[in-house]
Amino acid sequence: MHTPGFQEADLALLHSLQIAPRVTWTDLSRVLDATPTALAARWHRLRSSGLAWVTSYPEARGDDLVTSLVEVDVAPGHRAEVVRLLCRDPRTISVEESARGRDLLLTVLTPDLPSLTRFVLDDMAGIAGIERQRTHLATAVHSDGTNWRLDALDRDQQAVCEQLAAAAGPQPGVTPPRDAEALIDALARDGRASAADLARQIGRPEATVRRQLSRLVGSGALRFRCEVAQLASRWPISCTWVARVPAAERERTVTALGTLPELRLCISTTGDTNLMFTVWVRSLQHLMRLEQLLGERLPWLGIVDNAITLRTSKRIGWLLDDNGLATGEVVPSSALASVVR
Repeated sequence: MHTPGFQEADLALLHSLQIAPRVTWTDLSRVLDATPTALAARWHRLRSSGLAWVTSYPEARGDDLVTSLVEVDVAPGHRAEVVRLLCRDPRTISVEESARGRDLLLTVLTPDLPSLTRFVLDDMAGIAGIERQRTHLATAVHSDGTNWRLDALDRDQQAVCEQLAAAAGPQPGVTPPRDAEALIDALARDGRASAADLARQIGRPEATVRRQLSRLVGSGALRFRCEVAQLASRWPISCTWVARVPAAERERTVTALGTLPELRLCISTTGDTNLMFTVWVRSLQHLMRLEQLLGERLPWLGIVDNAITLRTSKRIGWLLDDNGLATGEVVPSSALASVVR
């Protein structure tokens, strides 16, 4: 099946939502010169076709959460079932199938180190077909998909969206409500849901949900992200590099990588290799040019391994089909419970 692409107006709308995921259509209409009704209809089309969606996930604060990348090798004939089981596990927020170096790359989010230990040493050992796994604990997440942009807005439009995001974003001194588990779960399934929609979903009075939602968003305990179907975008190829960087060069390496518009993820990790980063690129030729650029600009960056992603089956809790479109089925992260812990 051919994956449909985005129109220019789609890209502008999505870029706006990347900056301000919960912006109102009324506010956004002044940025994009379109009516709120037209924007809502466009978003409905994109979301219902699986081309774009807004989700939420917990903001890591201090030692509250443990983020890990786990490389998995799978015995022949077992890949499909292993992927299915791992996609259903709420501790894996993303599941990618790789071309080389490993069969699968998992992004795992757990509330603490013992929870990660149970996942990788006990529970994964019980999955038939998993032969080996290598776990890279993140010591710092420098950049993730929340920071990646489609580059469809001009600077003035971006500035207005950033102002709207700041006005509706975290506020000093605000703490998340303690009894908001159902609300948090619903926002993982639809990060743009209104208080009225959420009230109907979780069976609570709208006034109560409105207060809880305001506190939850104002606390900054959740991060909201507008995601897009990668194969339909202008950057259909994903590649993850595993690298070794001298400790003295880590800060400026991370800073330099952060200037790349292709960067989707950059984390420092434990182990002999201490940096992993993922890029989205337009073509294999683009990837080669980028690798050459890194070699010229960052000669101390030792690339140990790199692998192209063949298919992403789960991204930030959302299950995707073979074309990278959102199926509408979501497995919210188990770490969401830490938001109100």
